[in-house]
Amino acid sequence: MKPIPPLSLYLHVPWCVRKCPYCDFNSHVMPARLPEERYLAALRQDLEMQLPRIWGRPVETVFFGGGTPSVLSPEGVGRLLEEIGALVPLAAGAEITLEANPGTVDAGRFRAFRAAGVNRLSVGIQSFSDDQLKLLGRVHGSLEAHRAAEAAAAHFERFNLDLMVGLPDQTLEGVRADVTQALRYAPSHLSCYQLTLEPHTPFYHDPPPLPDADTLDQGERAAHETLRAAGYEAYETSAWARGGDQCRHNLNYWRFGDYLGLGAGAHGKLSGPWGIERQRRARQPEAYMCAVEGGAPVEEAVNVAAQDLPFEFMMNALRLCQGVPREMYERHTGLSLQGIQPLLNQLEEEGWLETDPHRLRPTLRGQRFLNDLLQRFLP
Repeated sequence: MKPIPPLSLYLHVPWCVRKCPYCDFNSHVMPARLPEERYLAALRQDLEMQLPRIWGRPVETVFFGGGTPSVLSPEGVGRLLEEIGALVPLAAGAEITLEANPGTVDAGRFRAFRAAGVNRLSVGIQSFSDDQLKLLGRVHGSLEAHRAAEAAAAHFERFNLDLMVGLPDQTLEGVRADVTQALRYAPSHLSCYQLTLEPHTPFYHDPPPLPDADTLDQGERAAHETLRAAGYEAYETSAWARGGDQCRHNLNYWRFGDYLGLGAGAHGKLSGPWGIERQRRARQPEAYMCAVEGGAPVEEAVNVAAQDLPFEFMMNALRLCQGVPREMYERHTGLSLQGIQPLLNQLEEEGWLETDPHRLRPTLRGQRFLNDLLQRFLP
């Protein structure tokens, strides 16, 4: 019997206090009265309907993403986690992450989320500069960013701070200042993303004054140098951790593990006798809740064709700086690596992949020009 990949659970909370002009995630401005009880009930019912497809498989990680999951009440989150634990076997020491916006939390709520069962926090700081936060359309300012980081450090041993580089009119000094201020709180994990202009966002149609390519490159290098000097290690394109404290949920994505995605607009990937299936839920919260209540939560389910699996696997695995064991390709796709060995040999000769008999790992060139590398695996 073919080994089944590890399983994670992703729960999408689709509401935000305000929609940021750069954001292309499935998020919606909160209604005057949040339908929390109905939405959480829909998540539980959705999970119940998927049990036959994941029966007996332990859930290694749970991730509340968004949107802004911290708009939910800690009591509601705790109740849902209890219901999840009653429906599926949670692995011992399962990582349970909740994303939080500094504008929607305080120390008391962080403490309550910890008591509810959340054991890892991811705080969307983006910047500690009031000017930058205003340009980004964030609902929090520098003071709230510092308070949220301080509260996260006080109540969570494992927490992540999100920062962005390449912000409008951002200087090299501004990049260093943001990273240095984040390090004051000694987060176990730090995400450092480049601001990109995504289609269908206000920033895409009315771009702000972004740094030129040279300034952006210098800013990223400055951020990375500061993080390395502080003892953090880059393990993925935009993710840094100290003490080996990587985000286990995201690692499962990048290692082509399985994840059941529940909630409005959530995507999932499940392996089984049917092959590898991609699932998608309805994007609008009301449509999603109605679909669950009608007994049909999955809006689209597609089996991944064998010819697409090399690209799908590499699109995730090659984001990891250390790559993945070669045997993982066969274990998680059901395909033999011999089928793409000529391409791998060619990419190694051209300097895109490292020559390693045990691992699939990108070179520094492969990491820096990842999209160019991945295009070689397209069918």
